[in-house]
Amino acid sequence: MTTSRPTMSLPEPLRGSELGTFTHDSVVNRMPEIGQRMLAENWFPVSVASGVEAILESIPDGPIRQLSDHAAPDAGEWRAYIEPYEGQNWLQVPWFFAETYFYRRIMEATGYFGEIKGRSYGSGFDPFFLQKRKGYTANLEAIKALGERLETLVQSGTLDGQAFTELLRAGLWSNQADLSLWPVGSESDPSHGDGDQNQAYILDDQSRMAAEYLFGCNLPVSRVDFLIDNAGFELVVDLVLASALLELNMTQVVYLHVKAHPTFVSDVIVTDVYSTAGLLAEEDDNATASVGARLQRYLESGRIRVEADIFWTSPSAMWEIPAPLEQELAGSSLIISKGDANYRRLLGDRHWPFETPFEDIVSYLPAPLVALRTLKCELASGLAPGQAEAATAKDPDWLINGRWGIIQFADPG
Repeated sequence: MTTSRPTMSLPEPLRGSELGTFTHDSVVNRMPEIGQRMLAENWFPVSVASGVEAILESIPDGPIRQLSDHAAPDAGEWRAYIEPYEGQNWLQVPWFFAETYFYRRIMEATGYFGEIKGRSYGSGFDPFFLQKRKGYTANLEAIKALGERLETLVQSGTLDGQAFTELLRAGLWSNQADLSLWPVGSESDPSHGDGDQNQAYILDDQSRMAAEYLFGCNLPVSRVDFLIDNAGFELVVDLVLASALLELNMTQVVYLHVKAHPTFVSDVIVTDVYSTAGLLAEEDDNATASVGARLQRYLESGRIRVEADIFWTSPSAMWEIPAPLEQELAGSSLIISKGDANYRRLLGDRHWPFETPFEDIVSYLPAPLVALRTLKCELASGLAPGQAEAATAKDPDWLINGRWGIIQFADPG
């Protein structure tokens, strides 16, 4: 693992034991609700359903235990992750561990990495597929509008700083589509009005700094890396940005870092990238179909490369990244981090004071990074003095309801 880490003292991690917090509610209520919805949306064999129900019944007071799917590719790593917390309950352990462990237990129960009692039913099966597909179809009109915007950019032949910041901001607000918090059709969907209103809800907007950095490089750069978050509309927005960077000669290659197994309901796995490109290519709208066909060509040629390291489904902080993956990311000209979970990993999911500069925390990074994140948990950094108090006065749930966002840039030099 890397020896780089924040130079400041590390604050305490968020835990479900903090009564009255979203973190507590997430463990006690939200995780069981996710499990119940998953059971309702899939026809699991009795043995699989019973295994999932056993997980839900153990929350929050049951003990953390070791996994039983010992042949899984991440089995050794998880033995080490679990060991410090074995026997503790779901509220006592750090929240990021509890959440990643919850989804890994679902993979164990559904047999994602192999057979269950002689049956191969669960192998490679995504129990959240239905929600992901709904996340695409429910946003089809917005997806088509995005396709038209990309075609306009491609026809112009150039991508300037203003268009790049526009795409970054679109990437930010696409992150509101988090199916673990707001299932498709949820009345609590956090989306709000037009572009001007969206801009008013960005607490820290360093998109122009990111644009100035990228356009100050010798273009095309060798590679741009995306830390991908949600499937559906958000993935389409990410793929549109990736396609624009390639088509307009901003980068030679784009790497998409996705999850090694289904997690957080809507998080992208390898098959989601290829299936989404295929869905776009099959749309009857010409601009959208052109986007899909272009993405398929880039995937086939290797100009878009999809990688799924098991680190991205681990409970580890970003500064605990394995050395080979850190060395790979060190070759990136720009890392684009999407979403709340990736942001939590960057900050170690700890109680940093809100005014702590983002770039100071992530000084350990091996390459420049821009983080696009809508706020969905009680964690933030880089805010101006008094900004948190002002946001609280305007919206008491600003930290957790997904209506507020940040675009933060850091260049560790």
